[in-house]
Amino acid sequence: MRGLSPPIEVEVKARLDARLNADARSPLAVALSGGGDSLALTLMAARWAKAHSRPLLVLTVDHGLQPDSAAWTQACARAADRIGARFRGLIWTDPRPSGGLPAAARAARHRLLAQAAREAGARIILLGHTLDDIAEARAMRAAGSTTPSPREWAPSPAWPEGLDVFLLRPLLGIRREALREWLRARGETWIEDPANTNLRFARSRARAALAEPGGADPEACAPGTDPPPLADLALQVVARPFGLQIARQALREADPAAARRFVAAACLSAAGGVRPPRGGALDRLVERLAGPEAVRATLAGALVLSDAGGVTFGRTAGEMRRQGVEDLWLPAGGDGIFDGRFRIETTSPARIRPLEGRLSRLSTADRAALSSVPPALRGGLPGVETGRQFHLAGTPDSGVRVRPLARSRLLAACGVATDEATAAALSLESSG
Repeated sequence: MRGLSPPIEVEVKARLDARLNADARSPLAVALSGGGDSLALTLMAARWAKAHSRPLLVLTVDHGLQPDSAAWTQACARAADRIGARFRGLIWTDPRPSGGLPAAARAARHRLLAQAAREAGARIILLGHTLDDIAEARAMRAAGSTTPSPREWAPSPAWPEGLDVFLLRPLLGIRREALREWLRARGETWIEDPANTNLRFARSRARAALAEPGGADPEACAPGTDPPPLADLALQVVARPFGLQIARQALREADPAAARRFVAAACLSAAGGVRPPRGGALDRLVERLAGPEAVRATLAGALVLSDAGGVTFGRTAGEMRRQGVEDLWLPAGGDGIFDGRFRIETTSPARIRPLEGRLSRLSTADRAALSSVPPALRGGLPGVETGRQFHLAGTPDSGVRVRPLARSRLLAACGVATDEATAAALSLESSG
């Protein structure tokens, strides 16, 4: 097992110092389950936050999957009170799926954490994943899972709840048992979730396999990082009201693995979705974009159009219908997100709807404003209905302010923001 030199506190502090803005005064959120990893992180985060005069917000999610979960939440509340941190307990109340419960619980956890952090003004959530979690994810993939390795720094996977929210995992270079030794030395106790040993779940099976003689050594695993070319590629993207554009030659010259990940992220960002494309369809699209022929394809809810010069990623009204996108109702002074792609602020009550089927109701000026939009993408743009009037959202007569989110989301996904300061710059982009 790894030695304790430098001490764990020094290692974690160095990671926090490297990623966080020491001059910021917004709250810093930490997810506390009550387990050893998250408890150790919470205690060390409290020390860092106090030294930098930042409020600490402790968030605990009760999935309702264990009979003792309510008592665990109370234990977390007491721990937060002991270190002088604000506490908020979150409860997963959605209907349970018939299959894929761990994935659904994980998605719900990220969504609830992101919502609570944003409501409190926090944009960074600390998570207690360790080197063992990287090894377990690798073992799960070897067994056929698509589970990705946790990254030290990444945007929240929840969308749109996770807009402008980033995750920091400062324990990824530390073994789980080393953290427990650190806690024992301080007289701390923690919760052991029985689900961690339930072999019904893939992660529990991976954990058990790693513990067997001859199991993979977590010390050989390195924290996951993005390849540098991905950020370089993303920075060449131009934001358009209808989506994203990039020179086709940029994709041809990119590292193939980077081009594949970029196209997946661009489709997801342009479509406002939550499930990135994978597999053969993605591979075929990347291969076609590298060739000479014009391309028109749909993937992950996005429409991809390409001629000899450029590639456009957008969204059609047909895809919106297929996925059951609902109209967005906003009161005066409202602020909401439409179809995961547009942040909309109102000055008067408004109903936000796709333009499809309503183009004839637009004014001459509004229709002229659409002349630069590819015809296939016009119907998927947002319109504003106020009484009998209908306008293209974002025009002076519409009474709303529209902020496309695709580019800032893409840059975050591609690793352009590397710390709290650069993440704040992307937040400013998405907010106008």
